Amino acid sequence: MLLKKIKISLILLLTFILSACAFQNTGNINITDIKTASGINEKLLPVDITNTFPNGTQKVFCWFQWRATKVDTTVTARWYFLTDNIHILDYNFMIPRKEGSGSVSLTMPEDKKLPVGQYKVDLNLGKQTLRSATFKIQ
Repeated sequence: MLLKKIKISLILLLTFILSACAFQNTGNINITDIKTASGINEKLLPVDITNTFPNGTQKVFCWFQWRATKVDTTVTARWYFLTDNIHILDYNFMIPRKEGSGSVSLTMPEDKKLPVGQYKVDLNLGKQTLRSATFKIQ
């Protein structure tokens, strides 16, 4: 009888620990707006909002706004070159406040330019896509 109670207690404890770990890693975020732009100003607002960039562009910003968010939630920006169906890169970052705005960018190395074509950026929480933006270089 005592052994059975210990086993049940251990199972409940293990279930609680696993549930707590799963909750801690998922976080919570509500992305309310997303835009692509050629720059970001000192107030963290987008400058020259567009989804069409000229040939020769070296950097594209993805600006976004959020609210009702758990602080330190990890979000992943996933960048794609749609023209050739290529996943370019993932960039993980943490949300520093419950509400606010910020940006991530796709930047080519010095003296290199983004290839002409269609692109997409997804903002993901785990495997869930929260918001996406598409743009093109022409």
